[in-house]
Amino acid sequence: MENTNLSRHISGQFNAEIESVRNQVMQMGGLIEQQLGNALKAMCENDIELARKVIIKDTEVNDFELLVDQDCSRIIAKRQPAASDLRLILTIMKTITELERIGDRVTDIAKMTIENHGKKVPPMIGLENMGQIVLKMLHDCLDAFTRLDMNNAIEIHKQDKKVNRQYESILRELMTFMMEDPRSVPFVLNVLASARAIERIGDRCQNICEQIVYLVKGIDVRHATDEELNSLIED
Repeated sequence: MENTNLSRHISGQFNAEIESVRNQVMQMGGLIEQQLGNALKAMCENDIELARKVIIKDTEVNDFELLVDQDCSRIIAKRQPAASDLRLILTIMKTITELERIGDRVTDIAKMTIENHGKKVPPMIGLENMGQIVLKMLHDCLDAFTRLDMNNAIEIHKQDKKVNRQYESILRELMTFMMEDPRSVPFVLNVLASARAIERIGDRCQNICEQIVYLVKGIDVRHATDEELNSLIED
């Protein structure tokens, strides 16, 4: 672990258990990143079979959450970790919760793709672009979590504003499309649900970044302004 002394502990076994849990988190994160990439591809290419595979594989994401949560609870009960180590464990538990919720939104995208199959839907260029921004956010925040890179976490945190702007633009386009063709309303609402799911994934990535800052600095920045976050960036 870099940029922190959180890995230093009197018990070598404790360190091994923590490292095992962190590896599980990264495996879970890697799976969800792959799932998101596949869901976006299925959405843009109208690939129903790929969408179905994404839905089926969501059980693996849920299994990871249960496993890591159980391991963290066992470590707390067995090792009674000190303050800094406890902060690490709590951060891991909050992070897997965010990842599991990202997995749920990924499944939503896949379900909407299946429901809209063969239907007249509006162009998805803006939606695809927003999806790629969020996919990169997820990749980068997982990397920041691995390296405990607070500076990068703060920079990723700012990207959510770009996602929100894109979402608002898509919302306006979809409203126009529905007004021009009222018969398309049910299908456009599904597209809107996909856009909302992608936007929420950006929010979850932002939450993970806040957990990284908390882990490194011990400061809760969930309601911090951009100026307050920027003041934490280290040279």
